[in-house]
Amino acid sequence: MDKAYWNKIGSGYNEEIFDAYNEDRTGKLKRALKKYASPKHFAIDFGCGTGKALPYLAPAFGHVLGIDISSELLRQAKLLAFPNVTLKKLDLARAVKLPKADFAFCCNVAILPDIKKNKGIIKNVQRSLKKNGAAVFVIPSAESALFSGWRLVDQYKKEGTSFNRIPKSDLGYFDVNKQELLQGLFKISGVATKHYLHSEIQILFKEAGLTIKKIDKLEYNWTSEFSSPPKWMRNPYPWDWIVECEKL
Repeated sequence: MDKAYWNKIGSGYNEEIFDAYNEDRTGKLKRALKKYASPKHFAIDFGCGTGKALPYLAPAFGHVLGIDISSELLRQAKLLAFPNVTLKKLDLARAVKLPKADFAFCCNVAILPDIKKNKGIIKNVQRSLKKNGAAVFVIPSAESALFSGWRLVDQYKKEGTSFNRIPKSDLGYFDVNKQELLQGLFKISGVATKHYLHSEIQILFKEAGLTIKKIDKLEYNWTSEFSSPPKWMRNPYPWDWIVECEKL
């Protein structure tokens, strides 16, 4: 998923890319952003894309810097025309030098199949923060991916369909080899995407120099996983991890 990939899907980004803000069942993400809001503070949106977070960040902070690898996505973000938002094209998987921020936001950006690059993104967030600065990450959950797979098999079982007769297309999420599976890679729209274990987050963020304050579930409805989930399929719901941390 390099800049060519994101530039290619640019015009269809809002339709193709999952919208955590709108799908968030309980408004937990919006509350987390509001928690750190201050008109005196400078915030950075890592991997801003078309600017999905900017309607929440721009009114909440004095100035916001939006960063993305794709010039096409940045072009669309610019159309939002927030006067206190600056946009910049950068590859966040490489070491970058940025002005020190009070707050950083990174929503489903550290999800590359190259684990080293994901670590680089997390480290860039850490470097960008002032001392005692805070960051909020949203990252896919490996536990949720496996739970959704279990639910899929359970649904077919209730309908009288054995595992071997489940359509391969319905199992495409798990079309990975052993090494990819152990690295937390699952396929979304055919693209290997990094998912994180709860315990893995604690290790990786500590290694990056970030102190975790809270790891919580950002829950979505089952329509985020299945086109027509049965009515009985309710709680517990699928989720991403939302991670609140500080640079101490």
